Amino acid sequence: MTATHGATINGAGPVSPDALVERLRAQASRYHSEHDFHVRMNAGQLSPDQIRGWVANRFCYQEAIPRKDAAILGNCPDREVRRRWIRRIVDHDGDESHEGGIEAWLRLGEAVGLGREEMLDGRHIVPGVRFAVDAYVTFARTRPWVEAVASSLTELFAPNLMAERLAAFEREYTWIDRDGLTYFRNRLHQAPRDSEHALEIVRERCRTGEEQDRAVAALAFKNDVLWSMMDAIDRAYPA
Repeated sequence: MTATHGATINGAGPVSPDALVERLRAQASRYHSEHDFHVRMNAGQLSPDQIRGWVANRFCYQEAIPRKDAAILGNCPDREVRRRWIRRIVDHDGDESHEGGIEAWLRLGEAVGLGREEMLDGRHIVPGVRFAVDAYVTFARTRPWVEAVASSLTELFAPNLMAERLAAFEREYTWIDRDGLTYFRNRLHQAPRDSEHALEIVRERCRTGEEQDRAVAALAFKNDVLWSMMDAIDRAYPA
């Protein structure tokens, strides 16, 4: 399956907030869970080298998430939104009370046989992944903040994928230490919470047809980012 580019433009004026949510949820058909590499991963068909390649390259994205969220905060004039959004950075960077998602992903790397140094220095990251991740951070930095919020709504689709992934790793890849799967477990409750807030923002602030079209296009762009990452990993680590 190949990702299609761009979003369907409504072109018929604004729709109700509920109808906008349906347009956003329809983007689930373009989520990277449908990519062949992901399908094979959840079916237990990847080799240890392929799993390590995916973990190492996905770390490029995990490291960039706090920078993406900081860009949204920097552009957002609404204090109440900022006060809620900032917890995303803490979730990934951690604080004195918990290690955070980046540390949890480093532990996943160790569980699949990667050293911390080779994760942190990015030696395994392929150009297509780096390009896609940089494009996403640039989007969050340069586009209106509500569009950047809308692009984060792939989290609407993440809990199902995360649950399937966790079950697949525990069932199919028994050579991986289960203590290394903490990141997946944490996202089972973090992603629904985060997507609820982002959806609330988009529903409230995207009122005109143009604003709604841009929100859907932003989510389509994020789907393309994730799909492009999977394409690059699939080419670099073939069956």
